[in-house]
Amino acid sequence: MQKNIIIYGLIAGIVVSILMLFSVNYISHVEGKVDYNTSLLIGYASMLIAFSLVYIGIRNYRDKYNGGVISFGKAFKTGAMIVLIASTIYVVAWLIDYFFFIPDFMEKFSAQELDKLKSSGASQIEIDKETKEMANFTNMYKNPFFNAMMTYMEILPIGLIVTLISSLILKRKTARK
Repeated sequence: MQKNIIIYGLIAGIVVSILMLFSVNYISHVEGKVDYNTSLLIGYASMLIAFSLVYIGIRNYRDKYNGGVISFGKAFKTGAMIVLIASTIYVVAWLIDYFFFIPDFMEKFSAQELDKLKSSGASQIEIDKETKEMANFTNMYKNPFFNAMMTYMEILPIGLIVTLISSLILKRKTARK
């Protein structure tokens, strides 16, 4: 089981990290307006693509190593471990990218969010409040531990949802003939 978890976790982690690094670095170096909503959509779609390997990893373990049988609990444990490995690779890739290559990412993101708020007709009080909140968050995000925690919170829930669904679909009490 461990070999299966490691292989699928590494592949999923590499896939999601490469897609994230490509999209984030592309957006970070484009001059002019950047659509962060589109970037978020691409990011979460790449997570779903990478986490399709959770389904494949659980099924592979069930069929090749467990005689075609797997309980929900064992399937969930297998999937969760794959997700944890993939998520850790993603977090490490993000931390390296953020701190060494795009340390101004949050400043750019905050500026765009504040521009959207201003163009929506928000009052100066709302703008000032949001400016202060964004500045505080940007400052906290410079802490590697806080940054890692926030990045895990971005990817882990998606992986656990995929794991839950995959475990429900793949659980099997008796082997098929």
